[in-house]
Amino acid sequence: MQIISTITALRHRLRDEEPVVFVPTMGNLHEGHLDLVRVAREHGRCVVVSIFVNPLQFGVNEDFSKYPRTLEQDCKLLEQSGVDVVFAPSEQDLYAQPQQFMVDPPAIANELCGAFRPGHFRGVATVVLKLFNIVQPQMAVFGKKDFQQLHIVRQMVAQLNLPIEVIGGETVRAADGLALSSRNQYLNPTERTEAAFLCRTLANMGKAMRGQAALNQAKLNSPRDFSSLEQEARDALSARGWKVEYIAIRCSSTLLPLTAGDKDVVILAAVWLGKTRLIDNLETNLQGGLS
Repeated sequence: MQIISTITALRHRLRDEEPVVFVPTMGNLHEGHLDLVRVAREHGRCVVVSIFVNPLQFGVNEDFSKYPRTLEQDCKLLEQSGVDVVFAPSEQDLYAQPQQFMVDPPAIANELCGAFRPGHFRGVATVVLKLFNIVQPQMAVFGKKDFQQLHIVRQMVAQLNLPIEVIGGETVRAADGLALSSRNQYLNPTERTEAAFLCRTLANMGKAMRGQAALNQAKLNSPRDFSSLEQEARDALSARGWKVEYIAIRCSSTLLPLTAGDKDVVILAAVWLGKTRLIDNLETNLQGGLS
């Protein structure tokens, strides 16, 4: 495995490689990241992983300076996972000039997480496009845990006609269901035990939605408005001391509110437990769709 920090050296290393599969990360790797690497390994001969904590996607009061930098440990894990190249540029390498050209994502970037993190997805889209231009992969793997990010990257690739297949890697969970995240390490032992309540809440919502949809299709009863399920989940979390940013039920292909006929659905959540922000989601299918 090679560790490369400059754009020129990376392009030289990859000039005769194809297909290249790319996994962009911010480091502080855990099993969820390594699972993305395993997915990448299945799809291409050369796997490239980037490690870069991107300042453009952090807000003024967010944890950019405190975000864990664990490059040495990350590289050991990646070498054990069969990665071919680690691209670990410095901020000066990637932003040699002030970044005045930015990618302006569509309106959905200002909803859900974007409503609470203004400019976040603008920074994400900009750095991902820069990395795509540098690595020039044929495929790229992003985790489904950040479902909104995956959606925006896919839309960017489609609308800018980039010759890249974007692959979504399934969320990796702990034994109690908590989605793995670099920020989980901020949870104290009591919070870590409580954190599993989030995935149970989403699972209960999915079960209730499928039940309502089945009743509606059988015309035995009118389904409750799904907004009531969102409110019930917010109330349940708040009652246990969580701070809820949003819990939203959306069409999984557009991230827009559900309309008649939608059947592929995603429940998305962003919440605070103590001083730790957690995100999670659950995909489900309503079979015949809404009526």
